[in-house]
Amino acid sequence: MTRRTAGLTAALAVALTAAFPALASAHGFVGRQDLPIPRLLFVWAAFAVLVASFVGLAVLWPKPRLEEQAEGRRLLTVPRAAVPVAGAIGIALFVLVVYAGLAGTQTPTANLAPTAVYVLFWVGLAFVSLLFGDVFRAFNPWRATGRAVGWLGKRVAGGRLPAPLPYPARLGRWPAALGLLAFAWLELVHSNAEDPSTVAVAALLYAGAQLLGMSLYGVEAWSRNGDAFGVYYGLLGRIGVLDWRGRQLWARPVLSGTTGVAAVPGTVAVLVVLIGTTSFDGFSQGPTWNDLAPDLQGVLQDVGFGQQSALELAFTLGLLAVVGLVAGLYRLGARGMHSVDTRLATGELARRFAHSLLPIALAYVVAHYFSYLAVQGQAIGYLASDPLGEGSDLLGTANRTIDYGVVSANTIWYVQVGALVLGHVAGLVLAHDRALTLYENARDATRSQYWMLTVMVAFTCLGLWLLSAEAA
Repeated sequence: MTRRTAGLTAALAVALTAAFPALASAHGFVGRQDLPIPRLLFVWAAFAVLVASFVGLAVLWPKPRLEEQAEGRRLLTVPRAAVPVAGAIGIALFVLVVYAGLAGTQTPTANLAPTAVYVLFWVGLAFVSLLFGDVFRAFNPWRATGRAVGWLGKRVAGGRLPAPLPYPARLGRWPAALGLLAFAWLELVHSNAEDPSTVAVAALLYAGAQLLGMSLYGVEAWSRNGDAFGVYYGLLGRIGVLDWRGRQLWARPVLSGTTGVAAVPGTVAVLVVLIGTTSFDGFSQGPTWNDLAPDLQGVLQDVGFGQQSALELAFTLGLLAVVGLVAGLYRLGARGMHSVDTRLATGELARRFAHSLLPIALAYVVAHYFSYLAVQGQAIGYLASDPLGEGSDLLGTANRTIDYGVVSANTIWYVQVGALVLGHVAGLVLAHDRALTLYENARDATRSQYWMLTVMVAFTCLGLWLLSAEAA
């Protein structure tokens, strides 16, 4: 490691870890005061694990391994009839959520829609995708609707439907990135985000946009690029060992599926938005933002915005700022790699190494939402029995309650820190493996990763600081 890069990494770690215990001591960790290991040791241990992993990769991983994996092993083939059945289930669940949101009580905690969308769909499916691969593709309601409409249209028109437009290469995954940013804005900024009717209307608008995109560019082309959730769960599904290829389920080495992520425009934006919006979700719950937001809101009110509009605009600016910070950190890493070998442009390097952000995005999701899913996910037990919140008991479970002690605070903390460390180590592994395929020799590949190590340390410390802010 060069002296300048080593100094930059150490300085960054010292600065952020110094801020971490200061924040913890000033505001406290709710329910975590009795941790058997001092909190500061967690931070230094995370830093040490990343550096040790980097050194180990440089010494013990001289040739690419994940990039040259065999195709895997086929496990099973599902019946052909399972495809339309899965799609029909997805459509039925979508209709149920929308109907509950529009026709049921508008109390968020008593209506199925908010919990189904924000807890099970947004968070739960991320965990499911890691464990079982991209199962959302089979149940995707708008994809199933688009396929059904296309099949019916061909029968009615005698197979003479006009061909879809070719999907613009420059457009790439940018529609998906914008869709994820819009969802994050709805969840984190909109003042009525938890209102069941708001959730239902947003779901209908999103489904309409997806059907429009599919009608223009075809179901599969749009699903791969423009469908925010289809892209999101598809990318997360590449991390695990299970790989769905049509109706066939294959097994593959963990992380190897990420190397096949196409370096199309917008891919980096999708992952930056995921990391950035999750980071802002944690940051917005901490004391720093709670001190800053009222001042920013006051400034906006002084220039003519109403109180509610000023608050939403302040949160919007905060959301965009954190996403921009994450983008800047990653761009710094790509810029540093460009300095090692100028034949590859910074933008091209950013796209080539985008897959290394995937385990980091997952780590932020696990660290931030694990306890949320474990606790609030239990609400589906009684909401499924009374989806409209009108006193029904369809499944006999309407009287169930949430057990807030299902996992201890210390267990949550260990899971969060473990997820962050493992996610960033996995990111280092993927970046190192890709560097070995792009640079002429292992020495240049290792030199290029000094910058990525700096980025990983920054992301890890940012994640730990956000956890401390959430607990304050």
